[in-house]
This record gives sequence, structure tokens and C-alpha cells, in this order.
Amino acid sequence: MKCRNTITGALLFAASIMSIGNATAQDVHFTQFNASPLTINPAFTGAFQGEYRVSAVYRDQWRSALGNAAFKTYAVSVDMPLIRDISIDDYLAGGIQLYNDRAGDGNLNNFSGLASLAYHKFLGRDGKMALTVGLQGGYSSKNLDISKLYFAGDFNEGNWNPGVSAEWANLNNRVGSWIVNAGLAWSHAASDKFSYVLGVGANNLTQPLESFQKQQSTKDVGLGIRYTAQAGAIIGVSDRFSIRPAVLFQSQNAASEIVAGSEFHYKLGDDYTYPTAPAIYAGGWYRHQDAAMVTVGVEFKGFRIGAGYDFNTSDLKNATNGNGGFEVMVRYIAPSPIEFAHKLLYPCGRF
Repeated sequence: MKCRNTITGALLFAASIMSIGNATAQDVHFTQFNASPLTINPAFTGAFQGEYRVSAVYRDQWRSALGNAAFKTYAVSVDMPLIRDISIDDYLAGGIQLYNDRAGDGNLNNFSGLASLAYHKFLGRDGKMALTVGLQGGYSSKNLDISKLYFAGDFNEGNWNPGVSAEWANLNNRVGSWIVNAGLAWSHAASDKFSYVLGVGANNLTQPLESFQKQQSTKDVGLGIRYTAQAGAIIGVSDRFSIRPAVLFQSQNAASEIVAGSEFHYKLGDDYTYPTAPAIYAGGWYRHQDAAMVTVGVEFKGFRIGAGYDFNTSDLKNATNGNGGFEVMVRYIAPSPIEFAHKLLYPCGRF
């Protein structure tokens, strides 16, 4: 089966499901991964200081090579504490995550709607440590416009007769499955100048079988479990300036990915109140054997608005002319009432 784009299109599609080595499928993928925390680890649901959080990120990848068939991805989420003071400062948080991706001339579309719950257990006398367990579940559906695909059987003596090939009768244009994800996280405000968060997660625990073929083989393997590990920190250099390094590791089937780098954050003005204090930031990141990335943005009155860009460094750069993906994101955290904000300060809101 071939799509309309030939060698370049095939290479780009292959690259989209590979980070290092080969893979049968790959989940959500963002440069500004901290802009969509619920796609990284369900334990990050409600892991912030505030009443509620709304996040959105949009990614446009390889448009210079694929034009209108470029990979277009967005993720939108909202999360908040649901039940507070379950045991002293402990609370239960909930959230909803929507994700959609469209790519290729066949308009391969992947949509997921997920709901999350996370229990935050505060430890220590000062409540500066928190252990969180998160669970996420929902439904994922994939659509394909079969009419825009070419099959070898549709060609006869140089003429193209769509619908003739037997492949057409053996394909569905839609598949769907239920998905379950789980994760753990540990946050610690070690001092006024240093806090960190660690997390691990497992996604696609149900390993749903995703195939557009009507007659599926018993040897077909479902969507692989995606294992994740995260580490992030906030290092206060001064009252205004902080360094915020982070590492993300993901592994799915034979593919793996490592993203590492740091954000450099500078507060403006005299108001240091989180999350309303105005600030600017810039970051540098590297995705192993794939891309170098930069991020920039501003923060004000609870909003965080940023942009990111990938510079392809793998062998694929010959087909993409070094171009990668462009992203924009916006996040809003509603400040907590003063009495609650004084009572509870989340140890680290790095993700």
C-alpha cells in the first residue's frame, strides 16, 4: 500500500513512528512536553498551586516537506482539586485530556478522550513532600480516508482504477479502543531555592489491537505499553532568576526517546506571587538522535504563553531541509483563595 507522497512521504511517516530504532506505533509527542502534563503521567493531574488549570498545545510538523499533509497535533486539558483535606492536606484531583492528530494524504486521524484521577498524599511535618498515584482511562479512535490511498492492484497497464484492488474490501476506515494509563510521582521542596519532581508511568495497559484490516491475524500485536520516566527541578539562583532542568524518557515496543534540557526563567517587576507574577523564559532542549529544540515564552496573571521549534538533526534532515516541528501553547492557572494558598503550597509544579 502506498500513499500519494512517494519516497519522501514514506520516510517522513516512518520517522514519525521512530525515535531510536523501529516501532509499530508511537503515542503523543510534543517538544513542550510540560505544556501537556496529563499526556505524560496521570499522576501530574492536579499537581500545581491553584484552583484549576487549563492547558492547550498545538504542533505542526514537516509542513515544508509535506504541505497540507503535514502532521498536525493538538492536546487540550483541564484539571483541578476535587476533594480537599481528605487527611490533613491530602486531596483528590481530577482532569480531562483531549488529544487529536491528523497526518498524511490519507488523513489518518487519531483522537483520544481521557479522564484522570490522582490522589496527592502530603508527607512530613511541613508538608513539603508529596507522593501521588494517578489513574487515567478513556477511549481512542482512529479514522482513515481510504479513498485517498493507492494500492498496487488499482494500477492496470498504466491506468489507475480506484476500488479495483482487493485491499479496499479488506479495510475499515475506523477503529476504536479503550485505554487505561497509570502513574506515580514524588515531589519535594527541599529548600526555598530547590524543589524537584520525579515520575514514572505506564500507558496503554490494555494494549488494544489497532488494525484497519477487517480480517485480523491472530499474530497481530496490540498497541504496545508506553513506559515513561520524568525528572524536573526548579533551582533558584536569585529571587528573580531560576534554572529549570527536565528530562523525559519514553519507551514503547522497540522505540525509545530521551529529551533533556533546561528552561531559564526570569521574574519581572516586584510581584513574586505564584502563578500571577510576570516573567519571561527561554529554553534549550535535545531529543536524542532526532532534534535540537528551542522554547520561549512569557507568564502574566496566571497565563503562560509559549512557542517551540525543532531543528531536525537526524538523517531525515536531507528530506526536510532541517525543518522540524513548530508548536504554540497556552496555559492558565486560576490562583487559589488567599486562605487556601497559605495553607497548601504544592512542593513542585515543574510539569
